[in-house]
Amino acid sequence: MGADRVGGVRRPVRAVVYAACGVVLLAGCASMPDSGDLRDVESTPRQDSQLRVFAMPPPEDAQPREIVQGFLEALTSDDPQYATARQYLTGTASERWRPEQSTTVLAGDIHVDSTTGHETSHDSSDDYAFTLTGEKVALVDAQQSYTPMRGTYSQPVHLTRDKKSGQWRIDVLPPGVVMGQSDFQRNYMSVNKYYFASNTWADSATSATAVADPVFVRRRVDAMTQVVRSLLSGPTGWLEPAVSSSFPAGTELRRGVTSLAPDDQNRLTVPLNEKASGVGREKCREMATQLLFTLQNLTPTVDTVTLQRADGGTLCSLEEDQTEAVATRGSVKGPDYLYFVDDKQRLVRIGVTATSAEPVPGALGEGVQKLQAAAVSWDERTAAGVGDDGKSLFVGSLAAGGALDAPVLLSQGKAEGERLTVPSWDARGDLWVADRDPARPRLVVLEQGGGQPLDVRVPGLKGRVDAVRVAADGVRIALVVRAENGSRSLLIGRIERDDKAGDRPVVSVRELRSAAPELENVTAMSWAGDSRLVVAGREQQGVQTMRYVQVDGSTPEGPPPAALTGVLSIAAAEDDRSPLVAYSSEDGIVRLSSGAQWQKVIKEGLAPVYPG
Repeated sequence: MGADRVGGVRRPVRAVVYAACGVVLLAGCASMPDSGDLRDVESTPRQDSQLRVFAMPPPEDAQPREIVQGFLEALTSDDPQYATARQYLTGTASERWRPEQSTTVLAGDIHVDSTTGHETSHDSSDDYAFTLTGEKVALVDAQQSYTPMRGTYSQPVHLTRDKKSGQWRIDVLPPGVVMGQSDFQRNYMSVNKYYFASNTWADSATSATAVADPVFVRRRVDAMTQVVRSLLSGPTGWLEPAVSSSFPAGTELRRGVTSLAPDDQNRLTVPLNEKASGVGREKCREMATQLLFTLQNLTPTVDTVTLQRADGGTLCSLEEDQTEAVATRGSVKGPDYLYFVDDKQRLVRIGVTATSAEPVPGALGEGVQKLQAAAVSWDERTAAGVGDDGKSLFVGSLAAGGALDAPVLLSQGKAEGERLTVPSWDARGDLWVADRDPARPRLVVLEQGGGQPLDVRVPGLKGRVDAVRVAADGVRIALVVRAENGSRSLLIGRIERDDKAGDRPVVSVRELRSAAPELENVTAMSWAGDSRLVVAGREQQGVQTMRYVQVDGSTPEGPPPAALTGVLSIAAAEDDRSPLVAYSSEDGIVRLSSGAQWQKVIKEGLAPVYPG
């Protein structure tokens, strides 16, 4: 992957240091070499964890443009505190600059446009100005939360010449950090922090539901300590109203602790300040569970967490295999079956790796009521089916002999595409579905799959909900929304429940945000992990594609699914060990296992789903 260039000009030299001490660069190796050759670096492979990049300080008598380019280059280095970047600033500017405030990501080149004077050492002026421009892609805020952005980036940079030394330095600069997209992908990685759903509990009364909260941290700047500090600081603003942390407010690492690393037994000791000293055993186990869930994808791995009090005493220890007794995650338990509607319009099921299907137990598998789509609850004990006319929603037990009651919901939509969507179950056992009737478009939830439907409030919704998928945690919901111009976009909302408003709760989906801003026409989607979805649709240039996206709108690392034409629906388990399944207008139901190609499961079938 090519590094972004500054202003279309070859960038200043920066030093590359290889880790001679192992995969992770040890402290003894993390220094500038005092001998050997230096070379230009135009491209830095982000997958090479043994590569550290350090910026060069400003050269003697560097001209204004060189200073600006050198500063921008220094922002992309692996310097923990940006010490080298600060050498390009005046003392006052360095004191005021807060690189942790934000990171602005641009699509490609950062253009350095001169706005005053001439760039020569003979210029008698002691000040000089540039404008940095580019096309915005995203902003990572002070909470390390990623938000897709569009529009033109334009920020002034002013330089002054020191009267004593005669050296140019920057005294006015943009807020935070700015870099191109490829440098961002090389420097930063996405990590899920975990908190507990405030109003969603698993089957066990003692087991909470964990919710992923993705943030971006600098990849090679002590990522483990960054992530722990971020977890202790609390959830990001978007997720905060729906989750809670078991760490007491104000909990931080003990004073003087600057770095965390597991021992040779993969045990991580986390010394905490006095705010956590009084927690009980169960609360401490919840805190340790949050840490273990959060650290699971980092290297080196952590199998055990020990939390310490401010005085050095042990609060508690927890091993990875003990977390299931504390909290559940949707991505932990794999599904027993894949479900779909067969050519007789019955609900059938097939083992995840099997090749033959069987009707599900109960009325929905008997074919008396013909179906066009279905959804199965997370415990795989109950199913909801949309009748073949798209107007009726039925709920039935997946047990032999189970009867089918009257529809729990009816749509009055006149055309086939103006009726009920495929339903979706949340972790509470509630059933979600959208009615696309133009006369009364609405998103509804049926508590425990029955009763009087609750209309869900969706402030800020512009358009009609065309598809619904609730995350396993029951806190986040993915919606495909059709705008007036016919485009279909993927939005993620936060589910909030107010049980104090009256006899029945008030349910809302708030703060909708785009998860696939590069797709202008989403045709299918499914959750595919704790914070990841798989999406099929058309790019803005008109190209059909299938890709993975994060809930925050970023693109996860790793290859996209193999290409498949005519995709009408997708099914992915939140446990990523289960194969991806799709319904194609050309091939019927097909399955994609990791590292393989699409394989046909059955030609005469449609609407495949995993539980959820």
